[in-house]
Amino acid sequence: MEAQKLGYETMQVHRFHHDVSEDQLDYIVQEYPVALIYNGISHAVMMATPSDIEKFAKGFSLSEGILQSLTELYSLEISQNELGIQVDMEISARAFMTLKEQRRMMVGRTGCGLCGIESLKQLYSNLPVVSTKVSPAWFNQIPAAIAQLKVRQKISALTGGAHAAAWVVKGQIVALFEDVGRHNSLDKLLGYLAEQNMDVAEGFVVMTSRASYELIRKCAQYNIGLLATISAPTSMAIDMAKQLNLTLASFCRGDSFVLYK
Repeated sequence: MEAQKLGYETMQVHRFHHDVSEDQLDYIVQEYPVALIYNGISHAVMMATPSDIEKFAKGFSLSEGILQSLTELYSLEISQNELGIQVDMEISARAFMTLKEQRRMMVGRTGCGLCGIESLKQLYSNLPVVSTKVSPAWFNQIPAAIAQLKVRQKISALTGGAHAAAWVVKGQIVALFEDVGRHNSLDKLLGYLAEQNMDVAEGFVVMTSRASYELIRKCAQYNIGLLATISAPTSMAIDMAKQLNLTLASFCRGDSFVLYK
């Protein structure tokens, strides 16, 4: 399905500008429900842009701590119907046991509260401390990476409605993924890094969004040393980054940024 691969579709709109109006063909970012199913058990339904769904499912599984590595993923099948997209995954017995233990303790996304956890302690439970060493040279590379973002964001350029997560090595963006959800774009990127077996010690992540706590959690789960975001961080994101030894840079615009250590 071509539209699914692209992540956007066209729509006839009536555009108004000052005293002039006209019918135009416009580009709209796609948003589909994506059901993630493990060993026959539905775990989550995420609203996501239907591009790079396989990478998204893999990245989500890793960043949520369900899989320790892709060796625990035995099969993955994507299907689509009028209701949305379904991803059926067969995972190892160890991973499935972990999944069942986590199901009642799922942490919600920013904007919906902390959905499904039973106590505040669970918010910080089982979070790994980042061991990746941050190279001082990476800070000098942030402005160059930010400058490359706009020309690499194909879906956002057409629709104005997608976030991007990029992997930067030696100041160059080597991979970039887009989605309506900032955490989804990061999961797609993490899925790519896992597929390519890339060394996280060689680079860092740049994102077009604000820095929220779930991005910190996901980067820490994958042992990412540095996360750089264009917009502001939340207080919880800063606190969590400090606790997990993850370096956070935000307000990355032009040649300036703010470092939270």
